[in-house]
Amino acid sequence: MSTDKLSLTLSALAHPARRSILARLTSGELTVSELTEPFDMTGPAITKHLKVLERAGLIERLRDAQRRPCRLQPEPLKDVYALIQPYQRYWDESFDRLDAFLADKADRNGD
Repeated sequence: MSTDKLSLTLSALAHPARRSILARLTSGELTVSELTEPFDMTGPAITKHLKVLERAGLIERLRDAQRRPCRLQPEPLKDVYALIQPYQRYWDESFDRLDAFLADKADRNGD
């Protein structure tokens, strides 16, 4: 198993349930039972996903008396953004070319 931080982060983000968990944590801390609610999964299955997210450094699991809240740790996402950000220029230029093509086509058709 790779110990490269970016690889761990990307691997953790590969599963839709883990991405959904992260999205839910953007609004604040949630307990494991709160995180389990919208999923058709058992508590142990959610716990396995949380362990993957924790190993990647994307969440922090806290202890607050009887509560076990989880908190988003967004720092590893900066590395993902740094990886994909250079491609934004490519997509922006592609969409600009598409816009120009469609505008030219509309002009030719008298639209």
